[in-house]
Amino acid sequence: MISKQIAIIGGGAAGFFSALSVKEHHPDHKVYLFEKTSKLLSKVKISGGGRCNITHISDDINSLCDAYPRGSKKLKSIFYQFSNIDTQNWFESRGVPLKTENDGRMFPVSDQSESVIKCLISECERLGVEIKLNQGVNSIENLSDKWELHFSNTKRIIFDSVIITTGGSPKSKGFDWISKLGHNIISPVPSLFTFNMPNELITKLMGVTVENVSIKIRDSKIKTTGPLLITHWGMSGPAILKASSIGARFLSEKNYQFEILVNWIDETNTELLFQNLNDFAHLNPSKLICRNNIFSLPNRLWSFLLDKAEITNDQKWNEIGKKNIRKFIETLTQDNYNVSGKTTFKEEFVTCGGIDLEEIDMQNMKSKISSNIYFAGEILNIDGITGGYNFQAAWSGGYVAGKLG
Repeated sequence: MISKQIAIIGGGAAGFFSALSVKEHHPDHKVYLFEKTSKLLSKVKISGGGRCNITHISDDINSLCDAYPRGSKKLKSIFYQFSNIDTQNWFESRGVPLKTENDGRMFPVSDQSESVIKCLISECERLGVEIKLNQGVNSIENLSDKWELHFSNTKRIIFDSVIITTGGSPKSKGFDWISKLGHNIISPVPSLFTFNMPNELITKLMGVTVENVSIKIRDSKIKTTGPLLITHWGMSGPAILKASSIGARFLSEKNYQFEILVNWIDETNTELLFQNLNDFAHLNPSKLICRNNIFSLPNRLWSFLLDKAEITNDQKWNEIGKKNIRKFIETLTQDNYNVSGKTTFKEEFVTCGGIDLEEIDMQNMKSKISSNIYFAGEILNIDGITGGYNFQAAWSGGYVAGKLG
């Protein structure tokens, strides 16, 4: 086999998996991984609160693809080559056992992202991948069927193939050097962010979590379910983060000024609710409403919602009346809040946007524009909801790109 020089640009999840895949499929190739900073796998380190949400359990490829607002259909071809099950087997066979939490997220049993980082770095060392830190690539130049990388320290090196895994960028300017290769860039906007509600009193309940709510963004078809966390600035949690991901571009166009409806009990049959509450009132006429939290909502939230529905602490069930029952049901199921701004979810920045997937052969992650150029990870117009999906796209894309098909 002819030995070739392969460059991987970017020391994140997709970059490492690309490098390891090249060495697995082409052991004789010389592989160099260039990272512009002094730190490797920085997003892996902070993911999942420092535990690293490696991937997500899914029944099949179709349900896995459903978690990606951008790229869902085109991801099938790479997931069939390297799925979330393959990810699990890959790490566990290399000494990183995984566990699945109730919501389907998968973490190392150690609950330490360092376990993942050490595994990836040690595999690179074992296979002979040369890792180069503080090596920023300013531009690349085509030399017939090869590529010359121009580094920030004026150094230049020629490679046979290049795999670009530099991640997303909050501004289009970050993709300028890719645009010069002839690629179309879908303008980036943030994804996975929390909702700011500076004028809403509910922020006084910061720290309260509700395990299963449904939320809907007004004037859209965006609706999600899941846990919700009330914060001192607004709302967070999986239900909110999913909505921010699905509606990333829509919410950007609204300049992050919009309204949401919260269904605190995730129940849409209002007539059934009315009947149940009416029956409870008849059976418990002398009981105080404030002390009968019949939906098992957090007590602070129950009191807040009663107050919002203008039900006082001294009111009994026989005093509420049918009209007020319906008003309370509306508060429980269509609670309206004004959102004004966003906050990036911790440090886990994800972008909606990047290289147009129409210009990528998703069977091998190869550019249709430039020969011997491959892409993987968030540099592409691919992003998933929270829960390990963005890492899965990085592992799979890197693995397929590293085949150099």
